[in-house]
Amino acid sequence: MRARIYQPARNAMQSGMGKTKLWLLEIAPSEPREIDPLTGWVGSADTASQIRMRFETREAAMDYAREHGIAYTLLESNKRKPVIRPRGYGENFATNRKAPWTH
Repeated sequence: MRARIYQPARNAMQSGMGKTKLWLLEIAPSEPREIDPLTGWVGSADTASQIRMRFETREAAMDYAREHGIAYTLLESNKRKPVIRPRGYGENFATNRKAPWTH
């Protein structure tokens, strides 16, 4: 069995960073998927590829893989730079603006 350990990317449909702090251990498929001739669905008899485990830290995921004899690949993620405006959303409604705010 081979696995990969990584932090998931943020959802493209949202601007928030929810569900990106955990580390995932995902087992790679050991056999290729096949198309069922009757239904046309894609499937496999390999149920281990459905395993996806969550861990609080990278080290916890690595320790789990070592304890259970799972070879793993560690994928480091690129950290997103936070966008922090000095006064934030409330600046749109400030009473001390130099110019009037309109749509």
